[in-house]
Amino acid sequence: MNGFACERKIMRIISFFILISTASLGSALAQNETDVIRGWLMHTDAGNSFYNHLSGQAYDLLDKRSEETGKLKTPDDWQQRQNFIRETLMNIVGPFPEKTPLNARVVSTINKDSYRIEHVIFESQPGFFVTSSLFIPAGMKRNTRLPAVIYCSGHSAEGYRSAVYQHVILNLVKKGFIVFAFDPVGQGERLEYFDPETGRSTVGGPTREHSYPGAQAFITGSSQARFMIWDGIRAVDYLLSRKEVDPSRIGITGRSGGGTQSAYIAAFDERISASAPENYITNYTRLLQSIGPQDAEQNLFNIIRHGLDHPDFLIVRAPKPCLMITTSGDMFSIQGAIETEREVSRIYNALGADDNFLRVEDDAGHASTLKNREAMYAFFQNHLKNPGNPQDEDTQLLTAEELRVTITGQVSTSLKGETVFSVNRRSAELLEENLYHLRKNPGEFLPGVIIAARKLSGYRHPDGVDEQVFTGRLQRENYSIEKYFVRGEGDYVIPYLFFRPEEHNGKSMIYLHPEGKSAEAGVGGEIEKFVNQGFTVLAPDLAISGEMSQGTLKGDAYFDGASHNLWYASILTGRSITGILAGDVVRLAMILKKMAGNTEITGFAVKEMASVLLHAAAFCEDIGKIILPEQYTTYSDLVMNRFYNPHLVLLAVPGALREYDLPDLAIALGPRLKPDAMQ
Repeated sequence: MNGFACERKIMRIISFFILISTASLGSALAQNETDVIRGWLMHTDAGNSFYNHLSGQAYDLLDKRSEETGKLKTPDDWQQRQNFIRETLMNIVGPFPEKTPLNARVVSTINKDSYRIEHVIFESQPGFFVTSSLFIPAGMKRNTRLPAVIYCSGHSAEGYRSAVYQHVILNLVKKGFIVFAFDPVGQGERLEYFDPETGRSTVGGPTREHSYPGAQAFITGSSQARFMIWDGIRAVDYLLSRKEVDPSRIGITGRSGGGTQSAYIAAFDERISASAPENYITNYTRLLQSIGPQDAEQNLFNIIRHGLDHPDFLIVRAPKPCLMITTSGDMFSIQGAIETEREVSRIYNALGADDNFLRVEDDAGHASTLKNREAMYAFFQNHLKNPGNPQDEDTQLLTAEELRVTITGQVSTSLKGETVFSVNRRSAELLEENLYHLRKNPGEFLPGVIIAARKLSGYRHPDGVDEQVFTGRLQRENYSIEKYFVRGEGDYVIPYLFFRPEEHNGKSMIYLHPEGKSAEAGVGGEIEKFVNQGFTVLAPDLAISGEMSQGTLKGDAYFDGASHNLWYASILTGRSITGILAGDVVRLAMILKKMAGNTEITGFAVKEMASVLLHAAAFCEDIGKIILPEQYTTYSDLVMNRFYNPHLVLLAVPGALREYDLPDLAIALGPRLKPDAMQ
């Protein structure tokens, strides 16, 4: 075991915590007895109020962005905006890996009457295999080069083998385009959690294949999008290595998740001449107002905080040709698409290139339509200089066997290559090794830990506390339970129970449980044990627990009751759920000092709430002691293990491992903890 791995193990058993392991001695109270806000009409939507708070912060940032872009008029104004977008995108997505040999090989060829297919495997990173197929029209003359279109697949389990995507690909081939289709990671032949016994992913469909490792990437400061964009950039590299391809006539398109990829890849790769993202582009305001943030692939690290929105993916490419393909009933808000069209049109107009930008719309749901397909064919025929008939034609679909690239049909069983998890894990190991060296000089390192935690978590120190609202009281033997709620950081409330002992020992406690205030509030429960010792105890429902946890946002990254989509909403604005909840715990500490007198405050946190308590204690000296009854999971543990508890992700701080881990916060707290908290 190397030095920093050994130290990690030692840090996990930090001696200055009171570690207790006590089972509940009785059943919890009936849920309605400890409810605080039930029956209050103004709080009937309490479960959604925290998401609305996160969205509200995004709206403020987006309004500021709109105000700034609204002032842009001249070509120079817009070119400065483009420079800002390029630099910002690279900062929040990059740095990308170095370009290593693709080691591309054609593994098989399928000949058809009017085209041939070359199945290709290349490495976008060493050992990171990409399965793909190159569709080449028949009858090419020697020394001629054809325009090419990169096709990005949406969230189909089959990747580009989906019947809908095949139809588009084969139509483009019929019209004289070379088409290069590749499997996105987590789809087609690149399932990263493939179970050979069932033939399916162990974590679920494509969106979950993206979001499961995507969570780990966020914790290291990377993103799922970074991996997928890089695959696309390397796909361009491969395409341009082919003698059949005209490098000046490269297009890209894709629908749904393929629309995401085509918009992102084109924004980063100027070698792409024309782009046509379909069923994706809207704007963040309408996205957050409607379906909310989607899978990890579609979320870039702190993008709204840094002043970007969907239109910027198109603005940065102007005056290159761009077609927005939309449907009026799409799950991606059509109103947002209209507003994006309006904004993007301004730069094309300023640059004298109105004809290079347009939006097509058809009346349908999240679907491919005849009108939209024919508009896309005509767009590429015009702007890639390959004239012809844009009419959609019937196609004969290929069989699964004809489109198989690897021997077994899966990279994981044929080639046993790298995955997002394995590559990200190596990045995490390097980050941890860096932390190991920094820890050797605690005098310099530890003060910076708290500063970094404050910044990365998005913590905001409370200016004060609003008046708490009393909603009832329960009497118990030797103590009473008072019920209150108070406003949190935003327009949501924190319901809490206040346990008041008849004989007070001069000490008080904030008790945090992931299931909320009622989890151990019953007769004989854990809270009662502390109250019987004379502790005044405050037990809240923080924004993702108890009465505050029944929001309607589930999303496409919903794992065992944990909505990672809610976590993404915080990431977009440079915040974290942990940072916000830590601020709410500090509010509660202020209340506790007032209600219980200026007493010594102990923080008690169960399971994943350890992250919230450690951050709150780091930012609030009123919390002088900490009790963690169970071994908490470090951020390193979350990214080092292929499978993890999805609930722990909600309270992880994105990018934390660049600067600190939870044990570092614990050690930084050591000098000011009271002696009996160091047992």
